[in-house]
Amino acid sequence: MEFLRKHAALIILGAIIAVGFYNIGFHAGLQDISSEITGIDSTTTGNEPVNVDFSAFWKAWNIINEKYVSASTTAKQVGNEEKLWGAIKGLTSSLGDPYTVFFPPVESEIFATEVRGNFEGIGAEILAQEGAITVIAPLKGSPAERAGLVPGDRIIEINGRSTANLATEDAVKLIRGERGTKVTLKVFRASKKTPFDISVIRDVINIPTIATRLTPEGVFVIELYSFSAQAPNLFRGALREFIQSGSNKLILDLRGNPGGYLEASIDMASWFLPSSDVVVREDFGKNSEEKVYRSKGYNVFNENLEFVILVDRGSASASEIMAGALRENNKATLVGEKTFGKGSVQELINITRDTSLKVTIARWLTPNGLSISDGGITPDHVVPITEKDIEAKRDPQLKKAIEILTN
Repeated sequence: MEFLRKHAALIILGAIIAVGFYNIGFHAGLQDISSEITGIDSTTTGNEPVNVDFSAFWKAWNIINEKYVSASTTAKQVGNEEKLWGAIKGLTSSLGDPYTVFFPPVESEIFATEVRGNFEGIGAEILAQEGAITVIAPLKGSPAERAGLVPGDRIIEINGRSTANLATEDAVKLIRGERGTKVTLKVFRASKKTPFDISVIRDVINIPTIATRLTPEGVFVIELYSFSAQAPNLFRGALREFIQSGSNKLILDLRGNPGGYLEASIDMASWFLPSSDVVVREDFGKNSEEKVYRSKGYNVFNENLEFVILVDRGSASASEIMAGALRENNKATLVGEKTFGKGSVQELINITRDTSLKVTIARWLTPNGLSISDGGITPDHVVPITEKDIEAKRDPQLKKAIEILTN
């Protein structure tokens, strides 16, 4: 899931972060006719653009106020505040960035009330992408996974409603719902010729974090499902189990892991890297100098460690940062499929006391300068999983990883 600076980056059909608020004013621009607009605070902020003529906007605003008549006599009356929220939404959509989003009061309230550690929904991360809603990853053991959703599925209808040009947050509102209720998704999957329906029964979703096991071949496997706030401590315990197992062969399974805290990914990568090694670079473009995040230098493993990381289309954000750092620092081999490509940083900023703006402020680069957003990370060994593999419950990616470690 995407990063929010110093916050969890998951938007998993309802589990979103809480925010605080403050007030800023609104200014008309060069041609200040905002005093003619009732119900809008025209206080300036001191940072108004000097090379933009807002007269066209205010002319359109006034024409709508003077002339607009709804085609339906039962249509809801739209007030000035709602028009303002719509204008800001238009401003963010003009950027063409699905991660930069304005949240008016209702959506902000959802953000503020649904950070619980569990929630009711189907348990999958989604993103509005190329005119449809794309499944980044279903959570382990979630209703979405049990119903058969897989990373890369494109949801083209939700309960019969088309998702064409539907925003991520609007899709979330349609999919989430009370435990025990059903939502029907029409899905397009690249491996199938025609779209098909998947019905999912909503449930209480508990976000899982980690699981461990030792395979018959003597390979220790850590399955990491999210980079939550608790993940570093749980990962430390999993590494202790690995050491106690007596094995020197480790698989870190990041498939379907949509990300989480930046701090968690740095902490976990630090168990394998000296303090001088770069974990990730934060590129602010022309806004400011690049920021480099280095290992904390725990570095407890020697050259005898044999290490493979599993990734797929559902590995995003923090997963890509950790996988990229350990591969480029020659600590691990990557096996699986190309990762999702979520390499941008979002900050949540308060606009008014009950609205907020999530805006992209930077992009993540691997230690060698590869932009994660530009197509994701291609593993050293590309191993696809087919429909037949899924139906037969075969895992050729895990099989390849074990093969690499035991040869």
